[in-house]
Amino acid sequence: MRPILALSPLAPSVLALSLALVAAPALAQRDFSRVEIKATEVTAGVYMLEGAGGNIGLSVGADGAFVIDDQFAPLSDKIMAAIKAIDARPVEFVLNTHWHGDHTGGNEAFGAAGAHIVAHDNVRKRLKEGLKRETSETPPAPEGALPVVTFSDQVSFYWNGRDIRVIHLNDAHTDGDAIIHFRDANVIHTGDIYFNTGGYPYVDLQSGGTFDGLIAAQEAILALCDDKTAIIPGHGALASKATLAANIAMLKDVRARIAVLITQGLTEDQVVKADPLKDLSETWGKGFINGEALTRTVYKSLKR
Repeated sequence: MRPILALSPLAPSVLALSLALVAAPALAQRDFSRVEIKATEVTAGVYMLEGAGGNIGLSVGADGAFVIDDQFAPLSDKIMAAIKAIDARPVEFVLNTHWHGDHTGGNEAFGAAGAHIVAHDNVRKRLKEGLKRETSETPPAPEGALPVVTFSDQVSFYWNGRDIRVIHLNDAHTDGDAIIHFRDANVIHTGDIYFNTGGYPYVDLQSGGTFDGLIAAQEAILALCDDKTAIIPGHGALASKATLAANIAMLKDVRARIAVLITQGLTEDQVVKADPLKDLSETWGKGFINGEALTRTVYKSLKR
């Protein structure tokens, strides 16, 4: 696994996820001019691209490029240039792992360039409808950004000599999550079901995510892995079966601690005050999601 190119200078950050959850005007104010698109070859013909937003997966070969996620709209030209520097053949498919804007922002540009956008049914639904949150609003996506091919459970691509299985995992990070398993290459792109950032996960309850679903989805991914599997996470560095297993152990510990307090009849605020994740947060709580935020998310999810 080796870096092969970079276009301009900025370290990738999980803070990009927060940008995906803010209103479009706030996103428009961000300066993307210094963002770097770095490509790493994971195995022959399969790459991970990093920039600002979710990690991009890429398969190249005689059939044309197969792209997984496309980050933010202002980065589309840089991403296309990075792909072209690897292989000049056109992008034929863009697969969205879920609907958040740091993974789907480039859909309109890639679609206009001739790519077919593919995603789970709920990704198209949520992009088309948009979402109003307490502190921000995501407007409906333009027609050209919507997936033109959707699926409900699984879909397979036999592309560039690869056996690529796309699998929907229910109600995890969102209700439209999909993982992409390059079966013959032993590579899995997890989307935001799994972050390899050393921090807590983000479960988007308003988009149908659940904490138990997240654990079940990560366990399903783990079952597909062996000790040589390369994992492209939604955010963070390339990962392995061992790093995923450690993350699952943390999630189960978090769940157990909060579930005990729920069975004792504590309210959400009382659970937060008890600070059940205090020691875990010294290691896991320094990213986008802190201990209180995760406690509230897990409480709400388990009480549903």
